[in-house]
Amino acid sequence: MQVTETKNEGLAREFKVVVPAAQIEEKVVAKLDEIKDQVRLPGFRPGKIPAKLLRQRYGQTVMGEVLETAVNENTGKVLNDNDLRPAVQPKIEVTSFEEGKDLEFEIVIEIIPAIEPMDFKKLTLTREVVELDDEKVNETLDRIAKAQGTTEPLARKRKSKKDDVVVIDFLGKIGGEAFDGGKAEDYELELGSNSFIEGFEDQLTGVNAGDELVVKVKFPEEYGSAELAGKDAEFDVTVKEIKEKKPAALDDELAKKLGQESFDSLKDAIRKDYGREYESVARQKMKRQLLDALAENHSFELPTSLVDNELEGIIGQIKQAREAGQEDDETKGKSEEELAAEFREIAERRVLLGLLLAEVGRKNDIQVTQEDVNKVLVAEAQKYPGQEQQVIEFYKNNPQALQALQGPVYEDKVVDYIVELAKVEEKTVSVEDLLKPEEEDEAPKKSAAKKAPAKKAADKEAPAKKAAAKKPAAKKKADKSEEK
Repeated sequence: MQVTETKNEGLAREFKVVVPAAQIEEKVVAKLDEIKDQVRLPGFRPGKIPAKLLRQRYGQTVMGEVLETAVNENTGKVLNDNDLRPAVQPKIEVTSFEEGKDLEFEIVIEIIPAIEPMDFKKLTLTREVVELDDEKVNETLDRIAKAQGTTEPLARKRKSKKDDVVVIDFLGKIGGEAFDGGKAEDYELELGSNSFIEGFEDQLTGVNAGDELVVKVKFPEEYGSAELAGKDAEFDVTVKEIKEKKPAALDDELAKKLGQESFDSLKDAIRKDYGREYESVARQKMKRQLLDALAENHSFELPTSLVDNELEGIIGQIKQAREAGQEDDETKGKSEEELAAEFREIAERRVLLGLLLAEVGRKNDIQVTQEDVNKVLVAEAQKYPGQEQQVIEFYKNNPQALQALQGPVYEDKVVDYIVELAKVEEKTVSVEDLLKPEEEDEAPKKSAAKKAPAKKAADKEAPAKKAAAKKPAAKKKADKSEEK
């Protein structure tokens, strides 16, 4: 094999490779000899087919396999001999080949740059710590009590108010004509639940049992039924009864209903849920600090192909959101060229952090173990109650999906490694300060354009305000009951 480097500029490398015809012929002959005992032709015993006839029948197929193998093997040898790590799959182009002549092909690659991580012991990070008090626990207990409570007829006559349940008959009309789905009897409607069209529940607040009234509303423009969307409607409503909600007693019986042994164990579970939630939010905020510091303290040439791929992914996500009607206001109306100009800095930071963390992991032999994989699989499966086994089987049968699931695990292990080396100072904060939304980094910060925004490969954590919006397990049970 003859190799000539034809380009060496920045991270771009190009090579011209010539594989001698004799080497190709040798491999073709060896491959034909390998298959001769497997081939069956009428009139010939296995292994006794003349070489000339064998070549006539199978020469082209074998030649294709040999050429593909020769290109792959020699490309790998060029990369290994030159100690090159490609950023993306090398581009290969066969420039010349005829049977009996040399094979010539070109390799075009972009390599991963040399990366020298900083001394992580020089980093100073802040971990926010919340001192838990009983206020949040009591708030959750109150929500649970309301969610698990009952509705009872009013002890004394009064007008309806928010959180009451009114039992009503209603008939909806548009232009004086009743419409399908607009009629019900003995319907129990909780005032303030926002389960009916906007304005409907408001007009039933402050009424007495036995009242008959006409509720006037307008269906939203985006209402699911095209026949009703944007139309003015009137509902003839009869208020048959008013009930008030009675919270459940906060006792051992309620705790057992929620899967706890006692009321004290229920309070402990809620407290632990909050502790885990706050610890998770604090970790995400510290991780954001770390990634910002890493971006500020490292600078190296970035492979254009990786940045372009990342930018393409960002714009693709914006297009999907646009098609689904969920696009952010910041990007609405912008052309693809405008989006590319605005989000290239984000793509650059993502690539920089991704390459840096990958290099730290490689140099320090950080691995995702089978135990790590099992944990993340179980956690993912638990998101789909009743379908856990199907979810696990899906990932086991789809290596790419499983690899995508492992990516954040590997990233977090590298981050943990760096945090162990850095100086971490603890700072006690209030719950409000911990959960205070941070400025989103998805739009470029003009004052720190090349340092700030980014997520995905190395900055994939949820923003603090999104993490704070999640509810601990004990609270979720209560909220689900409320929704019912």
